[in-house]
Amino acid sequence: MKLFTKGLLLIAVPSAVELALLGVVFDTQEQTAQAAQWVTNSKQILYQSSAIVDPLLRQAARVRTAMVIGDASLIDRHTVWVDLGDRLSKLEVLVADTPQQVERVHEMQRAVEAYRAQTVAISQALHAGRSPNSFAAQESGALPRQVALFRDELAAFGDEASRLDTERSAALARRRARQQYALIGAVLGSMLIWAATAVVFARSIGRRLEVLAGNAERLGSGRTLAAPLSGSDEIAALDTVLHQTGERLREAEAEQAMLKTRLEARARELASVNEELRQETQDNEMFIYSVSHDLRSPLVNLQGFSKELQVSCDELDSVVEAAKLPEAEHRRMVHILDGDVRESLQYLRAAVTQAAAIIEALLRISRAGRLEYQWQRVSVGRVVGRVVDALQGVIGQRAAVVTVRELPPAWGDPGAIEQIFSNLIGNALNYLDPARNGRIEVGALDPEPVEETEPRAVRMRTYYVRDNGLGIPAAYMSKVFRAFQRLHGDIANGDGIGLAVVRRTVERHGGRVWVESAEGAGSTFFVVLPEQPARL
Repeated sequence: MKLFTKGLLLIAVPSAVELALLGVVFDTQEQTAQAAQWVTNSKQILYQSSAIVDPLLRQAARVRTAMVIGDASLIDRHTVWVDLGDRLSKLEVLVADTPQQVERVHEMQRAVEAYRAQTVAISQALHAGRSPNSFAAQESGALPRQVALFRDELAAFGDEASRLDTERSAALARRRARQQYALIGAVLGSMLIWAATAVVFARSIGRRLEVLAGNAERLGSGRTLAAPLSGSDEIAALDTVLHQTGERLREAEAEQAMLKTRLEARARELASVNEELRQETQDNEMFIYSVSHDLRSPLVNLQGFSKELQVSCDELDSVVEAAKLPEAEHRRMVHILDGDVRESLQYLRAAVTQAAAIIEALLRISRAGRLEYQWQRVSVGRVVGRVVDALQGVIGQRAAVVTVRELPPAWGDPGAIEQIFSNLIGNALNYLDPARNGRIEVGALDPEPVEETEPRAVRMRTYYVRDNGLGIPAAYMSKVFRAFQRLHGDIANGDGIGLAVVRRTVERHGGRVWVESAEGAGSTFFVVLPEQPARL
């Protein structure tokens, strides 16, 4: 049963009972009002009956006086009979629900009419001058016969009215007591029915809601849920959803634990690989430094011996000239000294120079990974200004225009950051297109927003060096930052390690570097550097 149906029943049943109780209360109120009306009528009847006889007695006294003195004017008063008629009519209306009393009223009306007819006859006799002695016999008693009859009927009417008043007063008292009991019973019944409704609600709905709330609390705290609720109402449906959610959460927790275990294993593997890589990098740097340092001495010796050989060749040339050898032998000696020996010495000296340049490049790469940085806030604008000033000669030779935008400060080593921009700007100058005017732009991108959920995130700034030079072919993009990789060697000289040193330096600052280029349109190198020290 749905909650809506249960709610309707919980409201409809008590309401129906209350309506029945209200019906009983209204019925008792109606009966009490009717009894009160009856009592009021009884009081009115008693009042009317007690005062109705007086006008008739006064009229009888006037009639007797008129007969004694012979004055008819004393009995010619019609208002008395009108008043008696009205009062009897009111009594008849008041006792309309009591046939016996109505009959008594009719008897009294007949007695009054008979006495009125008698008084009219007496009045006529007096007006005619006749003696009323014939009527005197009828007035011999204390009261005239019709008046006595009226009084007797009125006494009987009054006794019955008193009895009815007593009965109706008692009935009114009983009905008022019954009304009070009915009202108390209605109030108590209403309280009981609503108390029973509250008990039913607490047992059927309230208890289920309590179980549902408990399961929701257990679900929030990660505890085991209570047994599912039975039934097909919305509470049972919500409880079913809570149990399904709890089951899914347990499955998700199990998957999370499994993923966490895998992640920890992969993290340990990655840490091990990073440590191995760090060790290998350190070993490579030491190897490069050792090899390049150890090779410099043999190269110096080779360069010195090549010079000694050159001097020896010059001396041999002088000896040959002074020996006055035959023409054939002289040409042969000159060919050996000036051709093979000198050419070999030239190749040897060129190879020594190239080997020295490679060793110097290796030393630069090694120093880029081993130098101790002096961390501080660096004004990138001033650093780029010094680089541009140092390259003014090359800029003038290439007829290039260098534009420097506003550059925010960075956090790093001043010398290392200057080396980064010196290599990038120098590289841009070296690879400008001779067929068009060169343009180089140095600037910074808008800062990237830092998520508030990452309180330890370091704010980074992205700088760029853009040129309209020869550009980089797509096939060569992956080799740009490798050592000893050179492009357009026929246009610009170099040892091919500048961008490798830039990448190594930027990575040591915790940033990254990349290039976007289109062949024949130019290149843009992006450098990401920290704007502030790392938050602990």
